Amino acid sequence: MIVSASTSQSLASSLAAELDEPLAATEYERFPDGELCASVPEFDADSAVVVCATTTSDAHLEALQLQDAVREAGAREVTTILPYMGYARQDSAFAAGHPVSARAVARALSTGTDRVLTVNPHEESVSGFFEVPCETVDAAGQLAAPLPDLDNPVFLAPDAGARELATTVRDAHGEGSVDYFEKTRHSATEVEIEPHATDVGGRDAVLVDDIVATGSTMATAVSHLRDRDAARAFVTCVHPVLAGTARTRLARAGVEAVYGTDTIERAESNVSVAPAIADVLSK
Repeated sequence: MIVSASTSQSLASSLAAELDEPLAATEYERFPDGELCASVPEFDADSAVVVCATTTSDAHLEALQLQDAVREAGAREVTTILPYMGYARQDSAFAAGHPVSARAVARALSTGTDRVLTVNPHEESVSGFFEVPCETVDAAGQLAAPLPDLDNPVFLAPDAGARELATTVRDAHGEGSVDYFEKTRHSATEVEIEPHATDVGGRDAVLVDDIVATGSTMATAVSHLRDRDAARAFVTCVHPVLAGTARTRLARAGVEAVYGTDTIERAESNVSVAPAIADVLSK
């Protein structure tokens, strides 16, 4: 039975349809003192698949409660799917006395599950923090589906580390070249990027990354592309965080459209990762 957290209702519904599994009724309550309670009052199955994008601290608690609720209701096997794993970018201590936050939340989530699936975590190494088997699902290929017809496209990663993602989207699309920007991060909010060698003049550009958070890096990249006479610019990402005024920032930079998946449910979630997750679950 598929059990959806409040953050992953569309994805859980799509996954239930993909697997032809029932979707559990869930209830959410906040008590007067601010405490949360997520429950599955009608759960009746031997196994549960809890789907929870941990986009907030409350969502982490919700995941823990749903894991415990299905165990309490009699589930013998629990699989937890983290379409988006919050704190995954805090995969090392920033300074002496700081936590490895990704490890802390992974250990907590491990206590209530038998297996974990994550979708394109920012750092692959976070899988090793879980104390139960953890597999990663590569959903980048899904990003090619919503793209319009493109003219001699170039698929661009914002840095060298994301070239593989850009290549995956290009391969799924079927044509085009791949390149990347040189990126230097000076702080959490200050990033300097420089274009690489590819001639983008007159070509459609598709920028590909795993996460778009503030949109500042992508907006700067689009500005560089405009300076080099690129045609249209599109942004694709697995996880459309799009915090604050990110969407406005991208529009002002001249981005034609933003395409993301439903790992985080936004207006820009144009394609579902349910087929990719279902494929892994079915093996």
